[in-house]
Amino acid sequence: MFFFLLLLAHLQPEALVKGDVTLIRKTCKNTNYFDLCFSSLRSDPSSSDADPKGLAMIMVGIGMANATSTSLYLSSQTQLLGTANDSTKRVVKECAEKYSYATNALQACAQDLANGAYDYASMHIAAASDYPNVCHNMFKRYQGLVYPPELARREDGLKRICDVALGIVQNLDC
Repeated sequence: MFFFLLLLAHLQPEALVKGDVTLIRKTCKNTNYFDLCFSSLRSDPSSSDADPKGLAMIMVGIGMANATSTSLYLSSQTQLLGTANDSTKRVVKECAEKYSYATNALQACAQDLANGAYDYASMHIAAASDYPNVCHNMFKRYQGLVYPPELARREDGLKRICDVALGIVQNLDC
């Protein structure tokens, strides 16, 4: 019997999951980035017991981790800039602050979700998704500043995560 279960787990890992993979799949089909949604939710152990609101909370948590990581990354870059001009230092520092604001907006979103205030949760996700645009636009304002590829990658990641979270939240009232 043990070998049968081991074989089943190898051939169909979803078969031994405690929670409802069908719910995760159904939830992710309502987002613009199914693969990101599905892989993110499946990689979080708490998703196995989560309802749709819980799945939204998991994605918001992933967004908070992403925004916090990017803010810390940018803060570390300001320390490495040493001899860079003041404009570059100022923009990188302000970008770190914008990603910190994105984290704060997602924290507010989590509170909104806990309170069942889905409209406010959506608003906070949209705000969190927009803070990277502000950062990107700051680079455009200064001639000669190049938007770093690593920051562009992180911006895209946060926007996609927020898009998934928003897609989930918008279906909570349905």
